[in-house]
Amino acid sequence: MSKEKIKQTYDVLAERYNALIDHKPHNAYYDRPNTLGLIENPKGKQVLDAACGPGKYAEILLLEGANVVGLDISPEMIKHAKERNKGAGTFFVHDLEHPFHQLENDTFDVVVCALAMHYIENWDHTLQEFYRVLKPNGKLVISIEHPFFEYTYFKSQRYFEVEPVSCTWNGFGVPVEVHSFRRSLQECINPLLTNGFMIDKILEPKPVPEFEKLDPKHFKELNEFPAFMCIRAVKR
Repeated sequence: MSKEKIKQTYDVLAERYNALIDHKPHNAYYDRPNTLGLIENPKGKQVLDAACGPGKYAEILLLEGANVVGLDISPEMIKHAKERNKGAGTFFVHDLEHPFHQLENDTFDVVVCALAMHYIENWDHTLQEFYRVLKPNGKLVISIEHPFFEYTYFKSQRYFEVEPVSCTWNGFGVPVEVHSFRRSLQECINPLLTNGFMIDKILEPKPVPEFEKLDPKHFKELNEFPAFMCIRAVKR
């Protein structure tokens, strides 16, 4: 799977994504409150927002008093992140699979990576960079698509493989084919452990009440079976 395809997809989506991100149910009332809930008291903390998209996570964290650096593979997303945050924070274009040469060792209290790790086939290099830039006892907070949900959704017959998959998103005004990698539960957990992290908490989130007003069907479904999973891990 070409990283250029992923970049192009998000460049195409960027404007509509940015326009909808404040209240799009799966983002605003499912992923974001649960993932942010794993970042305890961000005030005064140095936070790396890895795959920051249009900067909504950064916006919230900056308002809560954090110092934020955001990076994303899509130049269009970075443009929106800068515009949204009006000079606050630092944002630059970067592929998570490449070394973070711009960032020094032991710099961040928290690395947050929301709904982006499924675009990476081999997590090791990215996790090693997260580990390097975190301070001792720093925390990595990630949200991912739940491996059991993905196995069912993609009708996979190869559970144990890291498997390239694709689907069509229709929620941003224009149909877009999105490519990613589906993986087993152990392939979501073991790379963290083998790259120096201790898992502190696993959350199979439920949507917050605001979700139901906008999408009662999926609100019911997500209260019965999770689509996402949030993990907090500590640099040992």
